[in-house]
Amino acid sequence: MSSCFAHVAVSFAHVELCWILKLLSSSASCGYILVVVSVYVNGKFCKDPKLATPDDFSFLGLNIPRNTSNPDGSTVTFVNVAQIAGLNTLGVSLVSIDYAPYGQIQPHTHPRASEILVVQEGTLYVGFVTSNPENKLFTKILNKGDVFVFPIGLIHFQFNIGKTNAVAFAGLSSQNPGVITIANAVLGSDPPINPDVLARRIRMW
Repeated sequence: MSSCFAHVAVSFAHVELCWILKLLSSSASCGYILVVVSVYVNGKFCKDPKLATPDDFSFLGLNIPRNTSNPDGSTVTFVNVAQIAGLNTLGVSLVSIDYAPYGQIQPHTHPRASEILVVQEGTLYVGFVTSNPENKLFTKILNKGDVFVFPIGLIHFQFNIGKTNAVAFAGLSSQNPGVITIANAVLGSDPPINPDVLARRIRMW
């Protein structure tokens, strides 16, 4: 049940069929239902396949180095359904990550996707932590061409341990994987979490 149809006609009956198949299988895809009517699938407008263009299926410029002059020393370029309309219902997306020397991607999690990362340049120290109660840390030092997998929902990170820039690409098993940066969520929530809640375990006060 990998595909609803090769081409989807503009009709509510077909949209309903897509929804049924999505409920039956998380990997079900309705082709590229990119409709100029107010019909949403996965939160995105559908589009008549007859109106689709190559631009609906492409993203250019990942070869261009990004600016990493920020506190983390890294920049993530997202290539998900917001950038490529044709990804809608396909269940995949991509990110490109540029790291300055000693730059990092802070501990974070993707609530809707597993991730597979491949290093294109440089040397990265990467890892993830399993869930309670073990909280076991799995880490690896990766060089160019090396690959590492981060399971869905687990806290993970990357750190450029080299003296030169690093670049990595990561594939994710969702068109919109989401991201929760742990420090931002716990220490930067709006409104703030009551300090008494944090003090006992983090011992900040």
